[in-house]
Amino acid sequence: MTNPDAIIIGAGPAGLACAATMRGAGLSIVLLEKADNVASAWRRHYDRLHLHTDRNHSGLPGMAMPKSYPLYPSREQVVSYLEAYAARFDIKPTFGTEVVRLRRDGAQWRADTAGGSVSAPIAVVATGMASEPYRPSWPGSETYRGSVVHSSEYRNPAAYLGKRVLVVGFGNSGGEIALDLAEAGVDVALAVRGPVQILPRDLLGLPILTWAIFYRHLRLPARVVDTINAPVLRLALGSMESLGLRRASKGPSQMVAEDGRIPLIDVGTLGKIRDGSIQIRGGIDRLTNDGAVFDDGRSEAYGAILLATGFRPDLRRLIDVDGVLDAHGAPRVTGQATDVPGLYFCGQIVSPTGQLREIGIEAQRLARVARQYLAACHGAA
Repeated sequence: MTNPDAIIIGAGPAGLACAATMRGAGLSIVLLEKADNVASAWRRHYDRLHLHTDRNHSGLPGMAMPKSYPLYPSREQVVSYLEAYAARFDIKPTFGTEVVRLRRDGAQWRADTAGGSVSAPIAVVATGMASEPYRPSWPGSETYRGSVVHSSEYRNPAAYLGKRVLVVGFGNSGGEIALDLAEAGVDVALAVRGPVQILPRDLLGLPILTWAIFYRHLRLPARVVDTINAPVLRLALGSMESLGLRRASKGPSQMVAEDGRIPLIDVGTLGKIRDGSIQIRGGIDRLTNDGAVFDDGRSEAYGAILLATGFRPDLRRLIDVDGVLDAHGAPRVTGQATDVPGLYFCGQIVSPTGQLREIGIEAQRLARVARQYLAACHGAA
């Protein structure tokens, strides 16, 4: 397509949703994807991964997830769903095309790739949040003889059988990978540096996401939501302190709203901590040639260290436009108009009401905003 109305970068859930909604709004689009298939990040996730948000709230605009799926679909089912979504809306990304630079060119946005450039009045960055693994290091990292692997490279316990493994990080990836290893009989510990918050996947018979959506409709401040929920969460989860964990001063909702941190959604990790299958350790002070020394001075040997330390995508390498990115290269706003005409982001921040659900809401909003912007451009011309 030589003269599209919109360039969309990334063929994950956000890019596919924007492609469907913008075409539904009458815009012509070109969708550029550096991988060779849709949902490339989902294909790389570990084998046992399931959505932590329920099927009924995880479908993209115009196509619900199949009723044959379980309440919490698997990684493979999410990939199959996204493939079917692209087919349903006849979305045909240009694969193997990495955008190395997105820049303003007069009234147009120009996406530069190794194979050439494409321009349009509208550009949507939908590259996701799992593109750049964060890999911390510690004193002694250069002498440690075991393997150090980021969670994005972990698939299943097979490579770790017979080893002592330290998982670093208490987010959802860390908690579920530790659970995966423990269920396979691997001797595993979790290094937890600071205070945490935990949510059950289901509360009073309903998915935890349902409660988050309910409170959002009420427009209650995050601090108030946490105050209301605190007693029932303590009953549902029990004492964190007895497990060697420290409860964060901020509640789960406030943690998401103010810090962009998603609490651990428990799918069985706490049970394995309680029965001793998963050990809890503090933050790492330094590494030794055969293991780690923790902040409390305890030294232990580990044959492998898994970094469940998240991702830190920095969009400054893609686009350098004043006012749209923060000091870390993350968008200041997503799912709505930026301060720069014709430039939008979708699905680039965490949401307490489910990432896929929020992507769908953002994509529909952006389609309306982009159509209005395009009409204004044509009117000015």
